[in-house]
Amino acid sequence: MAATSGPSPWSEPNSADASGPRPAAATQPPRHAPVSPATAAIFGRPNGVAGSFAAGRDRDRKPQPQVAAPDPVLAEAFGRPDGSAETLQRDPLASFGEPAEPESPPDPWRNPDSPVVLDGPAVAAATSPTPTVAGPTLGLRDVLFGRRVAWHALATLAVIALLIGVVGGLMGRFTAEVAAPLNSDTVELSTGDDGGQAPRSDVAAVAQSVEKSVVAIDVRLSDGSATGSGFVIDREGYILTNNHVVSLAASDRNAKLEVVFFDRNRVPARIAGRDPRTDLAVLKVDNVANLTVAQLGNSDDLQIGEGVVAFGSPLGLDRTVTTGIVSALHRAVPLRPDAESDTDAVIDAIQTDAAINPGNSGGPLVNMRSQVVGINTAIRSGSGGSVGLGFAIPIDDAVPIAQALIRDGKVNHPQIGVNASSVRNDRVLGAEVRNVVAGGPADRAGVRENDVIVSFNGRSIESADELTVAVRTAKIGEPVKFTYWRDGRTFDGTITPGSD
Repeated sequence: MAATSGPSPWSEPNSADASGPRPAAATQPPRHAPVSPATAAIFGRPNGVAGSFAAGRDRDRKPQPQVAAPDPVLAEAFGRPDGSAETLQRDPLASFGEPAEPESPPDPWRNPDSPVVLDGPAVAAATSPTPTVAGPTLGLRDVLFGRRVAWHALATLAVIALLIGVVGGLMGRFTAEVAAPLNSDTVELSTGDDGGQAPRSDVAAVAQSVEKSVVAIDVRLSDGSATGSGFVIDREGYILTNNHVVSLAASDRNAKLEVVFFDRNRVPARIAGRDPRTDLAVLKVDNVANLTVAQLGNSDDLQIGEGVVAFGSPLGLDRTVTTGIVSALHRAVPLRPDAESDTDAVIDAIQTDAAINPGNSGGPLVNMRSQVVGINTAIRSGSGGSVGLGFAIPIDDAVPIAQALIRDGKVNHPQIGVNASSVRNDRVLGAEVRNVVAGGPADRAGVRENDVIVSFNGRSIESADELTVAVRTAKIGEPVKFTYWRDGRTFDGTITPGSD
């Protein structure tokens, strides 16, 4: 700040101030020491200011801080990376401020500090040849008339093409003459058919002889249906089957009963008679011409191991044929009533391993002479399917029942007037009498309660079912010998079965 050049009131007391000239006064000694020019330059008034400092913007302005350039160390540590204007975050793995240079393997030929290694000799690198620029493409006119290709070259190419054509033609002709054609309209396939009429096995012969006499029986109700089998026994339209096949139709007047023949001809049928005690029934169809009647055989002549064929509609599959052998005879098999049948019988069954399933019931069991020897009736299985244990009613037992049903519509059965249960202990084996009907055949023969019948009509009795079968095979009114056990002793007697 520069000092003023005019008179200063601080240094000259007699000088005039801003208010005007002062009156003369006596000389006064100075109040303070004179101000040095350096001090006045620092503390004096600025140029153009005569009085006190005026209040203005310069006086009221607050001192502003000045931002100096940051220290280079701090700028490197806290500054933004190069090329970044929005964030201070940088890659922690990046080297700040260092140019990225690919690492090169040490070269002992160019780097004196490289370690000693074994390497191949320095060989000058081969330089790639200068690429050859392809010439203009030659057209057919250029080749033939442009003299761009020598005539002898063209002649050679022509000869080669001719040879290729000749060789190809010869090979095609040779192939056509030697190789047989793939397709032909003159080939006729032969099946070796001999007419298909002659049976080629014993079972086929039996099937052809019997199949036209076998029928399927269809029972349809409002809430269900049932299927069974049967076979024609008379040209007037009588068909033999099981009682349990037609039980539902007999108990429901609205049921529809039909017989389906081998040619799929479906005919309405009526029940001529049925017998729940023997599980047999006879149906009647009308106005059916050319019926094939089954040939009946003799079941008493059957042998264990003899071949048999079963016909029927197992599981609804009509015209089914299965084959097997007779595996046992005179097997007492009880048939109890259920929700679908009122059959309550014990049959003197033929046991066979020919496959029999639900739907086979009522169908014929035929020997190898095409004769019906039994009526397929029951199976024994834990699962309900065929396991090789099928049972058929002997035809010798069925014929008199069928004749009685055709003649009278009902059957009278022999009975001896007792109820019995099976007994097996260390003393006796047979049918123990539980009660005796007063005045009945057994009472007249002297049988008492607790007697055990062990033989009847020449047949050994080991259970109550076998006694039932033995009594059913007897004839009404004809005396029959029997043996019974009482109080440790065995007695023989004679009994005459009566009618039930």
